[in-house]
Amino acid sequence: MINRISNASRTWTRARRGLTAAGAAAVVVVASAASSPAGLLAGDDGRDGGDGRDRPGRPSITHEPFGTLDDGTQVDVYTLRNWRGMEVDILTYGGIVQSITVPDRKGEMANVALGFDNLGDYVEHSGPYFGAIVGRYANRIAEGEFTLDGEQYELATNNPPNHLHGGDVGFDKKVWEVTDEFADRHDVGLELSYTSPDGEEGYPGTLETTVTYTLTKRNELRIDYHATTDEPTIVNLTNHSYFNLGGEGTGSIEDHVLQIEADHYTPVDETLIPTGEIAPVEGTPFDFREPKEVGADIREPHEQLLIGQGYDHNFVLNGGDGLDRAAKLRDPESGRTVSVYTTEPGMQFYSGNFLDGSFAGTSGQVYRQSDGLALETQHFPDSPNQPDFPSTVLRPGEEYESTTVYRFTPGVPTR
Repeated sequence: MINRISNASRTWTRARRGLTAAGAAAVVVVASAASSPAGLLAGDDGRDGGDGRDRPGRPSITHEPFGTLDDGTQVDVYTLRNWRGMEVDILTYGGIVQSITVPDRKGEMANVALGFDNLGDYVEHSGPYFGAIVGRYANRIAEGEFTLDGEQYELATNNPPNHLHGGDVGFDKKVWEVTDEFADRHDVGLELSYTSPDGEEGYPGTLETTVTYTLTKRNELRIDYHATTDEPTIVNLTNHSYFNLGGEGTGSIEDHVLQIEADHYTPVDETLIPTGEIAPVEGTPFDFREPKEVGADIREPHEQLLIGQGYDHNFVLNGGDGLDRAAKLRDPESGRTVSVYTTEPGMQFYSGNFLDGSFAGTSGQVYRQSDGLALETQHFPDSPNQPDFPSTVLRPGEEYESTTVYRFTPGVPTR
């Protein structure tokens, strides 16, 4: 089985799935320290946002129409709000995280996720995959081909000559069903489900998928993925949010300070497919083991940076089998920080290289190169064709389970 989360994490997830929208107000579920990433509870009294300001209020979830597709299907936006005032907007279209509103060191709130304010732009400009659930297979598969149990499968080459993020109509373009809403004294969340039929986009097997978004009292956005299949298939799911911790539309993230818990990365060929090498980051621009500015080495004449026009590479994370820290990103000006924890073995760091100024975001500002970055937790690109990479094969009777947590903190208040 692949992507088994820890027993404590699985118990945490199932406890919240057991909450219903109708009964949430009468049920209290308290997460133990064992069910959270190591150290996340330290110094947290559950009453303030880390800056000494109490923010009373009960977690809530609301929704309203966001738009209608050409076929008449309605798309809704769900707003999760915790008692500190952090808000996350999620669309049923693509399971898209449209916005993430968090405080800075002065307590001022801003949306730190790139995206659009209308459904039409998401449909028209789907290429960046802003905030979406991507699958069945996140990232690239070489030449849109793989062999499983002796049978070869052909997928769309929607990123010529390769397959990217599930194909022409991947999970990012599906309307997901809301199968659960929950809120208790501490956390609030939304469960989305989608059934991908056998043969969709060339993938074998019917895949039953659920993705649960939970906004916790600690200003964490937790994403739990679960999938089962009736035939052998491949699965690799992630969320494709872009972050700008200074606030969406405020300009380049090259001054953001990034740390990645990885001693190795996977170099790519000229089509951004891994060569199969697990290369050390030491002595290269890919060494983020100590915090450094995103832009510190981005214009170095390193072959891999020239291929990707910046960073667009999978990092081989140092973590074990649990929910381990993968990365930490900080905006020195606002003080905002996001720490990424995951059960996945890899993370794609993408520095927004192909944002080309052809559209504007929720603020009305045009998005240009490096106006946001993505930290996509994942199995490695092209794993089905790379026998030395961690397997992404899922078989009947097995469960795909994966968890990623984005924890936001406001930084130290200034005087």
